[in-house]
Amino acid sequence: MSDAAPTAPVIRADAPGSFPHRTLAERHPAIIRQVRAGLPYEPPQQHALDALLKNCTEGVIEPLPADAPDRERWQSWGMDTYAGQSWFDVPWLWAESYFYRRLLGAVGYFGPGAWCGIDPFRPSKTGELHSAGTDAELSALEDLRDRPADDRDRALLSGSLWGNRADLSFQLSAEGGERREAAPGLVADDSDLLWSLLPPGGTGTLCLVADNAGRELVPDLLLIAALLTEPRIGRAVLHLKPTPYYVSDATTADVIDALHRLRSAGGLAGEYGDTLWSALGDGRLVLRAHPFSCSPLPYGEMPDDLRADFAAAGLTLLKGDLNYRRLVGDRYWPATTPFDEVTAYFPGPVAALRTLKSEVVTGLSAATEEALDKAEGRKWLTSGTHALIQVNPSAGPDGQ
Repeated sequence: MSDAAPTAPVIRADAPGSFPHRTLAERHPAIIRQVRAGLPYEPPQQHALDALLKNCTEGVIEPLPADAPDRERWQSWGMDTYAGQSWFDVPWLWAESYFYRRLLGAVGYFGPGAWCGIDPFRPSKTGELHSAGTDAELSALEDLRDRPADDRDRALLSGSLWGNRADLSFQLSAEGGERREAAPGLVADDSDLLWSLLPPGGTGTLCLVADNAGRELVPDLLLIAALLTEPRIGRAVLHLKPTPYYVSDATTADVIDALHRLRSAGGLAGEYGDTLWSALGDGRLVLRAHPFSCSPLPYGEMPDDLRADFAAAGLTLLKGDLNYRRLVGDRYWPATTPFDEVTAYFPGPVAALRTLKSEVVTGLSAATEEALDKAEGRKWLTSGTHALIQVNPSAGPDGQ
């Protein structure tokens, strides 16, 4: 961000009882135990996981081994600066990200050895992708086949926003009701502005920065398929994680699994799956897995090649809570901080689609924040029961 951009305190996990502190002290150990139980790891991996469990709760941040393939990259991302400090005393975003890198190292993901490249989170991802809930949502997609295109698009956008919290069939009737609630489910809604950047007959490029795999990746892919089919875009670039990350974040392998799932579903889901399969083959859908996607840094520090990718898009759509934290900066922003101001650095028009699962939020009206606080205290920030659609159409060199 520029020097003129607003600032707020960086979030750390050093306050016992805080949401970040509970994440490091409780959730991360639970994830280690889940990974240990999810695959039949051999003694070296089991011992390494046990050591990581002890280190991340009682120890200090340790540098990567000298032979780690990404050691220099992590050094440029701050590893040497934070080594020797408590996990709880460094920026929360950095500590979380480094935890997942250390977890991959513990299970042998980077090799050499038989466990090289094995996703430790795959059991939970595939289980969700082939669940009864996913079956029901793909069946419900048929109800959208004969809807007007605008209605279908809005339903698919809402499905992508809420992920596995809501099936595709109920979205059309639910949106209006949410806006009238005292504590609305949708706390900010720039969807009309978003659609104005994706006009019917459009031929531009959409960059979609994915969040979770499994049941949440499916509606993202369905949305892309619909936009290509109508068309509202001529090309989509789907940004993924180059390695497994944050338990459920989507990788290229997860996209392939999801496409197989769609194509086998039949009906409109199968047709959209075939569309995406063909689009990969003819270049209308492009997959990206940039190393920076697994960095512990905000997008304000993105490298030039990634900046150029986003600058070339008519719209970049960032999915999920982690991408939102990286977009606006992982800070204790006042909720009324203008979204346009904290995203002015972004190289092109940008939109965020996100359910609230952390204490980072911008762009709310004072009345909305007051209603949420009155109804729920501050739990609305982290419960995942509220969401937002925010757009900055003038981000980039011409709009700063």
